[in-house]
Amino acid sequence: MTALIRRVPARQLAGYWFILPCLTVTTLFFIVPLFMTIWMSFNQWPLLGHPTFSGFSNYVDLLQDSSFWASLWFTVKYTLVVTPAIFILAFALALLVHRSVGFVGFFRTAYFLPVVIGMTAASLLWTWMFNDQVGIFSAILMDLHLIDEPVQWLAETNSALGSIVVMVLWKAAGFTMVILLVGMQAIPEDLYEAARLDGAGRVQQIRYITIPMMRRTFALALVMSVIGSFLAFEQFYVMTRGGPFNSTITVVHWIYRASFTYFKLGYGAAMSVVLLLILLALSVLQLYLLRDDND
Repeated sequence: MTALIRRVPARQLAGYWFILPCLTVTTLFFIVPLFMTIWMSFNQWPLLGHPTFSGFSNYVDLLQDSSFWASLWFTVKYTLVVTPAIFILAFALALLVHRSVGFVGFFRTAYFLPVVIGMTAASLLWTWMFNDQVGIFSAILMDLHLIDEPVQWLAETNSALGSIVVMVLWKAAGFTMVILLVGMQAIPEDLYEAARLDGAGRVQQIRYITIPMMRRTFALALVMSVIGSFLAFEQFYVMTRGGPFNSTITVVHWIYRASFTYFKLGYGAAMSVVLLLILLALSVLQLYLLRDDND
């Protein structure tokens, strides 16, 4: 008994050693930068020169910044369009590759392959594909006699948003598919066999078994998708540069401009803190709405 008591502190100490690397990385690359960003948001922080404490002035300016609210509203619209589209496509792909049929490994790899391409590289690739002079989309539509002249996909707000949504679908659906596929594979096969014995068809199995059993997986995938959509930057910066007429500026793009174009680092930090609070509130709301009855 005495020996056991002596071992307990050592085992607890070993546990702390195991989490120490993760704790160190989290502290260095998340906790410390977070508190530095919060501190910067309370200062007028030029790129060169000494910062001066300004209290809540950056937050007051933010409330009166119509460009910030316009970029936030555009980001919300983009999220509302792209998140359901990714979810529906990824769920359909996961259902397809969940079956044990021939070449299923090939299709899983093919659907996931765009995920390994960097967002900037993918944006450059699709910018050329949407180009009205050398892009393939206008050429295909003209060959099919659906249009008479090349379309400038990225020159108008709605077509630019639609074009970027299509690119993001191609790029990100495979990642969400993998998350949903893991959730599907965790469902016991006995439930499907019992449903088939009761006469349930494929659609009924999906409705009454697959979807209810994947609520936690849906919550994880939805939170990650919404956060990724709110933090969208590269695709808009590369494909439209915020145009036409600043109509496709996301909130992260506006933070970038304020910080590194206008050199208002304190103001950019204040916007980052507000964005963090918005994402935190949205994540809590999503997890609450998709909570399991056993949670």
